[in-house]
Amino acid sequence: MNKLKFIDRMAQGKISRRDMMRGAAAFGVGMTVMPRLSQAEEVLTCMEWSGYDVDNLFSSYIKKHGKAPNFSIFANEEEALQKVRGGFNADIMHPCTYSVFRFTDAKIAEPIDTTKLSNWKDVFPALQKAPGVVVDGNVVMTPCDWGNSSIAYRPDLVDADFNANPSWSIFTDDKYAGRVAMTDDYVVAEIAGLLLGYGPKKIFEMSDAELAATKPLVEKIVKNARFLWKDPTEINQALASGEIVAAYAWNETPKTLREQGIQAAYAVPKEGIFTWLCGLTLLTTGKASKEAAYDFLDAWLSPETGKQLIEDFSYGHSNRKAFEIADPAKVAALGITDPEKALNAGIMLQKVDADKYGKLWDEVKTMK
Repeated sequence: MNKLKFIDRMAQGKISRRDMMRGAAAFGVGMTVMPRLSQAEEVLTCMEWSGYDVDNLFSSYIKKHGKAPNFSIFANEEEALQKVRGGFNADIMHPCTYSVFRFTDAKIAEPIDTTKLSNWKDVFPALQKAPGVVVDGNVVMTPCDWGNSSIAYRPDLVDADFNANPSWSIFTDDKYAGRVAMTDDYVVAEIAGLLLGYGPKKIFEMSDAELAATKPLVEKIVKNARFLWKDPTEINQALASGEIVAAYAWNETPKTLREQGIQAAYAVPKEGIFTWLCGLTLLTTGKASKEAAYDFLDAWLSPETGKQLIEDFSYGHSNRKAFEIADPAKVAALGITDPEKALNAGIMLQKVDADKYGKLWDEVKTMK
């Protein structure tokens, strides 16, 4: 076989890989073999909430590895789960205690060896053992950030009754129709459950009949909402401009508005305020080295990261030392110097039948 004929047959795929290599050597045909990255060279990929991809939340990781990981931003945990199930290769996910079960049940989360985490010893003991952090006897999530889900509002734009006695009913009150915003999440059914008087435990384990009874209120909440938000910047901007007067929000929203010189308050509704605890989970779908993954987990557990969360996000952190090095004025403003007490004071968001609650929410929100 002459050289030109060999090259032609090689281009048509008619020569085996072994013959190709042997023939190429014989005829002097240049062969370029693309190297495959080793696991150690793969860039860590993290599935993360919007706003959590800033360098000062994992400074020690960048110092050791020279650059930040790759990030895939998600709006909610269900979106992240479906993306991974669809074949996306992520090393780390940032779920909460009420959602981590979705990943463990899907067999895509793996146990965490806390002996590899230098900052684990400084995590509040109660958080080390919290449900969702520990599943079936294994630590499956490093607890990192925690805070509230409640109503951020403009005290100058709501009436005196709400200022004096805040309630989740602001979202069903027709006087505020088109002037409030709700999150795009089935937590709305849990809010409706509170308004029906089900209580802080029942709202997470509603029967089919009880869940069905919340539907009219869920529909009312969606109807009255000016929009359903996926990113907190949407409500921050709408509250700042006065487009809306209240919204389901996290702690950072009133802080952001006050820093802009805008009157803002954060309600403790008479039906109860929600609390949440989130952290990092190792996924089985990653391609980067486990060393890199553990370095990232440890960076998030550091007191320096906790300081940034307290001062920049108005969230609590799992490392007790974070409260010692954070600005005392910022810590005092949070009113959460005792995480265990603060977490127990609210209604901790818990695992629910996501398929059942999600189905109701998907049915209702299509009307928007």
